[in-house]
Amino acid sequence: MKLHYKQYGSSGSPIFILHGIFGMLDNWHNIAKELGNSYQVFTIDARNHGKSPHADEMSYQLMAEDVIELADDLGIDKFILLGHSMGGKTALWTAHQFPERISKLIVADIAPKTYQAGHTTYFKALKNIDWSSLLSRKEIDDALVAYEQNMGIRLFLAKNIERNEAGAFELKCNIDAIEKAYPEIIGGLNFNQINNIPTLFLLGENSNYLKEEDKPFIVSYFKNVTYKTVSNAGHWLHADNPKEFLEKLNSFL
Repeated sequence: MKLHYKQYGSSGSPIFILHGIFGMLDNWHNIAKELGNSYQVFTIDARNHGKSPHADEMSYQLMAEDVIELADDLGIDKFILLGHSMGGKTALWTAHQFPERISKLIVADIAPKTYQAGHTTYFKALKNIDWSSLLSRKEIDDALVAYEQNMGIRLFLAKNIERNEAGAFELKCNIDAIEKAYPEIIGGLNFNQINNIPTLFLLGENSNYLKEEDKPFIVSYFKNVTYKTVSNAGHWLHADNPKEFLEKLNSFL
């Protein structure tokens, strides 16, 4: 699958950045712009997200293969891989399946374990609202209030709504395929080999996505691993505290 991507910077080691569920490459614009001063940075829309192609099937194996296909198309043999949430699991699986292609691995606020379903309300919002009947971004936000009180999350979800050629709003992501794949997206990863890639797990201080009891499983397969916590940050740690996120990321790189 030919993934949609955006490049920042033209010299230095290549870095691929993978977003989370319902996200898109634009979520990483500010971080990528900073990193682009020293690296070739590629922010990437996952399949069924953003401007990447839609497909009925969606799994971590397929998303890992999509990443490698993009690297092949760009003529990049080895690259640094950074992923957040669903993108973090994709990054872990890519490193597991194609370790020879990854020079360094950064996983932002996710563990390779099974999570409780936490996006049910967002699926309902994106599927149930008649986007074509809305006339402005304010009306989109007003419609989302019934499903989500947090303005930051509403703005995040609203990025999935765009105008079509006729000028009406419509949903950009392939919500049916994402919902179908959701059990796998929140499911655990089953590794079967040891990995020695230099790996950094970045945790949000106020997030509970990665807990102390998750570390022994990670360490049993990823032997060259470091953990760093970004203060005053939740699950969206790169948006909550971008300065410290970048400091800790750059010190690892």
